[in-house]
Amino acid sequence: MNAGLAQAVVGPPIIGVLALQGAFSAHEDALRGLGVDTRQVRTPLDLAHVHALVMPGGESTTMSLLLDTSRLFEPLQQRLADGMPVFGTCAGMILLAANVLDGRADQRSFGVIDIDVRRNGYGRQVDSFETDITVVGLTAPFHAVFIRAPKVETTGTAVEVLATHDGVPVLARQGPVMVASFHPEITPDARLHELFLQHNGFKTEPRSSSTEGG
Repeated sequence: MNAGLAQAVVGPPIIGVLALQGAFSAHEDALRGLGVDTRQVRTPLDLAHVHALVMPGGESTTMSLLLDTSRLFEPLQQRLADGMPVFGTCAGMILLAANVLDGRADQRSFGVIDIDVRRNGYGRQVDSFETDITVVGLTAPFHAVFIRAPKVETTGTAVEVLATHDGVPVLARQGPVMVASFHPEITPDARLHELFLQHNGFKTEPRSSSTEGG
């Protein structure tokens, strides 16, 4: 298990899901299907009880403001600095990125993965699309759903690109941090959640057949 989280939380592993906005319930369903305990994170107290965190999609500027008003931003920033594993999807990717190229002046990000992203880089809602992608570590393609998705413009040398679409990174990892520009929680395929958990030393016990192929 990741050393940074062992110093922060004791007890059986609990995976938190940031529940301020977005499809957090779908992420919870995916994680529970892998046999792990979950907790919705809305307050600093919630955060103090989890060993890792999933940050769902939504609207990144709104989520940034909600992190401030809920007094979660600073505690989460410290946990991430201490090495807590985190999986950010869509807006979650934007919030974890080192640079947001077209972010609002009052929008903050955590800067824990060395990527530059452009909000809605794939276009508006009408430009949403689905496609199969090849993911490092998976034996079968993953069906990815892109909805007002951010686009990765550049990646640092420490970033491992796990999947691309048309030559652009759409799934990446740096240490305990993993990000996706699409919505893996929308499909019944929980393999990316499982990939995140296993990379960070969490045991999974899938309760369905959704972990191999869509």
